[in-house]
Amino acid sequence: MILLASQSPRRAELLKQLAVKFELVDAQIDEQPVKGEDPQDYTLRMAVGKAQKGQLNQSQLSTEQSSITKPVLGADTCVVVDQAILGKPQDREDAMRMLKLLSGREHKVLTAVALFAHNGLTSALVETQVRFKTLSQQEMDWYWDSQEPRDKAGSYAIQGLAGQFVTHIAGSYSAVVGLPLYETAELLSAAGVKCYEC
Repeated sequence: MILLASQSPRRAELLKQLAVKFELVDAQIDEQPVKGEDPQDYTLRMAVGKAQKGQLNQSQLSTEQSSITKPVLGADTCVVVDQAILGKPQDREDAMRMLKLLSGREHKVLTAVALFAHNGLTSALVETQVRFKTLSQQEMDWYWDSQEPRDKAGSYAIQGLAGQFVTHIAGSYSAVVGLPLYETAELLSAAGVKCYEC
């Protein structure tokens, strides 16, 4: 049994693919980048911060003895264009700005995963290249009206309606969705959590 320090339903669904038993734990942290912070450093800092917060909040959901600590998994995904971090859109105008930046070009999706367990803190950072087709204003308006981009980094969800915008992907699809399955399984295995034994 592990704890997933995330409220993302997408990460929970992905973690189920590893056949790991898990519970959710609140891990809300300040997600503002530090001025001049490198996107890779930011993404790793967020994943580690969520895992740390989840570790602190273990006692909230304890049905067992509070002294028993479970491994805590945190993750964060960041969309990057020209070294600029595209977070979740604040409003329609912000989403349009992001979608125009992504239109007709390649961008990076960084996903970090961090695990606190008996062997300490381990982490991995995965970089995936994603290319979008050129988007018309009509397509961007339709996409915003679908409600899908409103809580998504970079204003899109590759596993949803925006999948039709993607012309090429090089790297980990599951990382773009929110959790790199291979790297997560490796971290869990190194900490003694065997997916196939859960």
